[in-house]
Amino acid sequence: MIKVNNISKSFLGVEVLKDISFTFEKGKTNLIIGKSGSGKSVLTKCIVGLFEPDNGEVYYDDRKFSVLKPKEKKEVRKEIGMLFQGSALFDSLTVEENVAFPLRMFTSMSESEILERVNFCLNRVNILNNNSLYPSELSGGMQKRVAIARAISLRPKYLFCDEPNSGLDPVTAIVIDELIQEITVEYQMTTIVITHDMNSVLEIGENILFIDNGTKNGKVIRNKF
Repeated sequence: MIKVNNISKSFLGVEVLKDISFTFEKGKTNLIIGKSGSGKSVLTKCIVGLFEPDNGEVYYDDRKFSVLKPKEKKEVRKEIGMLFQGSALFDSLTVEENVAFPLRMFTSMSESEILERVNFCLNRVNILNNNSLYPSELSGGMQKRVAIARAISLRPKYLFCDEPNSGLDPVTAIVIDELIQEITVEYQMTTIVITHDMNSVLEIGENILFIDNGTKNGKVIRNKF
């Protein structure tokens, strides 16, 4: 669970976020929606610590992020997986090397353990026998799958997805949405998705924060039957 309490943020005297409070629930696809410039990205950057809010607090489960020591904040960030808008794969690295990158950076796993984890994650997103390919050799949908595999490689408790369907055709977008929802439930992650895609809202939106001009404009919970 991630909770934000009374978050406000201004730049050069312009208030971008105004007293936002919301709870992003564990094991659900939590969506942040709103028009461009409404404050979605600013809120997300406040949550992950890239921006310091002017007022308010961010909690990761029972941990108040602002009062943590730098080492403790680093440990929280290790529990965060990121899926970027353009996949953000390294063009010069293979599929296998892309997924292995955070494992080599942030763990002391052996190469055999890394390879085992890489293959597990790639298998989970239905990418098989493509370890040696480069991103330029993959379709947009396959690139997103590899990016998801990389995002979950460190077994994150929290997953942030920035416009995961950007640039994808409608059919592939649905597949990626379903995959994000599946792994959220399977690993009981707190997943936050920033999106403009109303199909995503209708298909996987369970707990939705709508921001309008920096202000929380309602909470929608879509019950599934």
